[in-house]
Amino acid sequence: MTLSNDKKKHLRQIGHALKPVLTVGDNGLSDNVLSELDRALEDHELIKVKLRSDDKAALIKQLIAKSGAELVQSIGHVALVYRPAKKPDPKLSNLLRHRSP
Repeated sequence: MTLSNDKKKHLRQIGHALKPVLTVGDNGLSDNVLSELDRALEDHELIKVKLRSDDKAALIKQLIAKSGAELVQSIGHVALVYRPAKKPDPKLSNLLRHRSP
């Protein structure tokens, strides 16, 4: 899955107001962190992940590879990650809640 520049721009606009949903500590990507990441992506589709590691680039690469998500943006210790849900819930999905009328 590759996102176009227009789609990334739209996702960044939505993601600007979001708070980090998941924090990855110094221990990296444990099974619990990966299961929580999967649940958060399935519920919200677009999430912010806070990284508390010195090697952010490697951790982001690993996170994207294991989750099947796409990196939208990475600034400082926060990554904006997107993966479309199989069955989006209008009450939980950040994309459906912020869609223009």
